[in-house]
Amino acid sequence: MVIDAKRVRSELVEEVEELSGQKLSKCYLCGKCTAGCPMAASMDLLPHQVMRYLQLGMVDEVLKSKTIWICSSCLLCQSRCPREVDIPCIMEALRAIYLRRGVEYFHAGQIDRELLERAPQQVMVAGMRKLSYY
Repeated sequence: MVIDAKRVRSELVEEVEELSGQKLSKCYLCGKCTAGCPMAASMDLLPHQVMRYLQLGMVDEVLKSKTIWICSSCLLCQSRCPREVDIPCIMEALRAIYLRRGVEYFHAGQIDRELLERAPQQVMVAGMRKLSYY
């Protein structure tokens, strides 16, 4: 597979870095983020794979994955990273980029009334944060 240098430094990659405040090249793919991730078993791309895809400019592939929505932003990956890469910030930036494309917006009014009454507030706040536009 030949990687085009223009694709690697695409506007989307630069947008991910700008929104997250993280330099994607800092990650050397040690896998400690994935090893500690409590949600890894449910992800279609593991955290270190997300980082590699982004380093290769494969942002669209990452945006199509369910991983960016499954990340619970628990910060365990960040605490384990020897290079101090804040993957939850990167995941948040990816969600924002996805939502800015104007695809599949979610409105609070769509939440079932019964669920609102049963679910803990923390669950609702965390879920809505992931689906918010910033």
